Amino acid sequence: MAKTTVTRVDLLRHGACEGGEIFRGSTDVALSELGWQQMRDKAREQSRDGKREWTQIISSPLIRCVRFAEELSEQKSLPIAVCENFREMHFGDWEGLPHAEAQQRYPQEWKQFWQSPAEASPPNGESMPAFCERVTTALDQVVADHQNENLLLVVHGAVIRVMMCHWLGMPMGAMTRLSVPYASMSRFEVYQQEGRPAWVQLHSHG
Repeated sequence: MAKTTVTRVDLLRHGACEGGEIFRGSTDVALSELGWQQMRDKAREQSRDGKREWTQIISSPLIRCVRFAEELSEQKSLPIAVCENFREMHFGDWEGLPHAEAQQRYPQEWKQFWQSPAEASPPNGESMPAFCERVTTALDQVVADHQNENLLLVVHGAVIRVMMCHWLGMPMGAMTRLSVPYASMSRFEVYQQEGRPAWVQLHSHG
């Protein structure tokens, strides 16, 4: 009988950032003091759950993710890797704008983006299909490279929404229905057996 491996993947969104509620996307903005506290609290909470310890940290290259990942790596003596394809979506003309201002200045594009996110893209930004492709391809490769390990991915809100839709077999257009608050953690287990497609289960979210 073929052996089944179980890879646990925790998806941790970065905490609150300097600058308030804006479209950051590819803009490299640091965590606020609150954001640091949110992430440290979440990491301590997960460390107390009594389950399998993390064996590897993989982070977005943007500082709101990687600075915390580096701190945690040092504290827990864990290997860390940076995945360029886990960076946040580039929001084009919306980069740096407060959400309300983007909606006011680009009403038609805003409506299309939130109603049909799988097809729409921000003006002069990264196309949604390309964004989904780079994230899901990188995610599948990470899991293939780290079978039977316990991974912590420190990434972004839109990146996590794409990953969740991918693994749960949901259409990408459903991503705007998923709530992914700052410093929230989503835990998946990926069951793999040679010759069979991977089977994924969501264990917790919040």
